[in-house]
Amino acid sequence: MQGNLNENIKRIRELKDYTQEYMALMLNITQTSYSRIEKGNSPLSCDKLEKIVSIFEMDLISIIKFESSLYIESDFIKSKAPLEQCDLSKIETLYRDKIALLEKLLAVTDKELIKYKDKYKCL
Repeated sequence: MQGNLNENIKRIRELKDYTQEYMALMLNITQTSYSRIEKGNSPLSCDKLEKIVSIFEMDLISIIKFESSLYIESDFIKSKAPLEQCDLSKIETLYRDKIALLEKLLAVTDKELIKYKDKYKCL
């Protein structure tokens, strides 16, 4: 199921392991301002959206149509438990799931690259 643009930006940022601080730095805004964008509490200008598209190295349509079903919210990620208290099998499962999600994202990107390569006869 597709979420709204702000949610998709947050999910993609998290999948790419980018911090809000990093995104804010790249957008030349404060971390608080960036957080407000992700929460939908601040308008997202076309200029900032173009920069986000560039940072993510994705096209706007892919960000808009990003499937939230590819995103995993985990109680493990939300917890603040020290590593030694965590079940290592859960960690392994999370990494395998993340790899699978990244492979899906890569496959979509590869398809888009082939489409543009055929369309523009370059690359």
